[in-house]
Amino acid sequence: MRQISIYSQLLLAREQGQKKFAVLIDPDKTDAEHLLQVVNMSQQCEADYLFVGGSMLLNQTLSECVSIIKSVTTIPVILFPGSVLQICEGADALLLLSVISSRNAELLIGQHVIAAPMLQASGLEIISTGYMLIDGGSASTVTYVSQSQPIPAHSIESAVCTAIAGELLGLRTLYLEAGSGARTPVRAEMVRAVRERTHVPIFVGGGVRTAEQAAALCRAGADVVVVGSAAEDNLQSLSVLAAAVHASAGVP
Repeated sequence: MRQISIYSQLLLAREQGQKKFAVLIDPDKTDAEHLLQVVNMSQQCEADYLFVGGSMLLNQTLSECVSIIKSVTTIPVILFPGSVLQICEGADALLLLSVISSRNAELLIGQHVIAAPMLQASGLEIISTGYMLIDGGSASTVTYVSQSQPIPAHSIESAVCTAIAGELLGLRTLYLEAGSGARTPVRAEMVRAVRERTHVPIFVGGGVRTAEQAAALCRAGADVVVVGSAAEDNLQSLSVLAAAVHASAGVP
């Protein structure tokens, strides 16, 4: 019997008012020992997904990282690729990111054309995603690598129009990202405005460090809250953040 796809799970969770928690693992920022600690803590706090990827992969350890994760947990592993080079058949799914907040054609469609044959042959579940970089109060590697400026944190109308365009283009999810190491997460008001005007699942990540921030994003309409730097800085915070997300079930 075929398992339900991750995307179908997202739709079902959204329909039922459930909120999901994802831990983002950057292979460049971990070693095997720390990786096992992150995965173990992710299991303890019942994380729903493990995202793997980064803006730059200097150490070429993506496949090894995914292999280690898959050997010790059944939590779905979703690739969060920063480039066409970040494809690994050992994962369960891949977010095919189109940076719709950018005007860089390479990240809107160019890299996708190069990766298409590999993705089609990979067996990965491909989830097309409109990626929106939002100003988180500090310069991010994503901004540098994508050669694009983030949407200003206060420019809610710009974010809404960008999100609507992404959905109309057929992208199946939206990802509002403040960037790794952001001083502040995406504003709840922006998430709420995007939620009110779109219908696809929404991921929100970057700068989420407290239970209050995570819960506010869920109340505003985020379907999946993604945490990366918090796991790198303080593993124990994952349980608090996951609990806040899961306790937000039932809100829009």
